[in-house]
Amino acid sequence: MTDVVNGKHPYGRRSESGGPRRRVELDPDAVERDLARLVLTVVELLRQLMERQALRRVETGELTEDQEERIGLTLMLLENRLSELRSTFGLRPEDLNIDLGPLGPLLPRESS
Repeated sequence: MTDVVNGKHPYGRRSESGGPRRRVELDPDAVERDLARLVLTVVELLRQLMERQALRRVETGELTEDQEERIGLTLMLLENRLSELRSTFGLRPEDLNIDLGPLGPLLPRESS
């Protein structure tokens, strides 16, 4: 199958046998950034879930004041560290919200 516009195979170069090449050329910097994006997305998802769970527990009165303070401080420190890591890899908060197509974004949009 050949591209009508430029005469090249649409899926990349062909091997000598006529099949597609198996080797993928990757930019190491892009791989590192994309891996960081994926890992930080998972961590952000878990952080938001923990935050919601903590709020539910506070609202139901399950926690002592000391426990509320510790959870609040821990979540703040985690959010600060995530922000530092995003900055290190040149990512914005919205870069961590993977689009799942018809399902919508992975992370709920946080209201300000």
